Order: sequence, then C-alpha cells, then structure tokens
Amino acid sequence: MASNRCCFFLEIILSIILPPLGVFLHYGCCSMEFCICLLLTILGYVPGIIYAIYVLVAVEHEPYRRYYYEPLA
Repeated sequence: MASNRCCFFLEIILSIILPPLGVFLHYGCCSMEFCICLLLTILGYVPGIIYAIYVLVAVEHEPYRRYYYEPLA
C-alpha cells in the first residue's frame, strides 16, 4: 500500500517536471490521455501540467482498463 502511494507521488512529481512522462507511466503510450497531454505540452507547458495532474488525480482509469481488456468472445 505504501508502495502504491509512493508510485503515485512519483507520477505527480514527474507530471510537474515533464507532463507526458507522468501520464505515460500511469496510462501507457497509446492512450488518449497521453496523446492529449503531449499535444497540450507542445502547445503550452502550463496547460500540459494542469491536464496531467487532473488526469492523474481526478480520473479513475480502472473501469476503462477493464473495458479495454475484456475478451470479445
């Protein structure tokens, strides 16, 4: 449990330094969240930070993860 909080804290710190990196560690490189964060960081550093912290703190990704990895048959 403490390890999970430590990883979350590290993702937040990395999101402040380099926003797409924190989102990449949490969601992966082919996710919509990562692409939006990368685009916002290219357009402006501060919007990238705001979006990255919002996505990491406010959006729960477990329901989406279950939906994406659900078998088709």
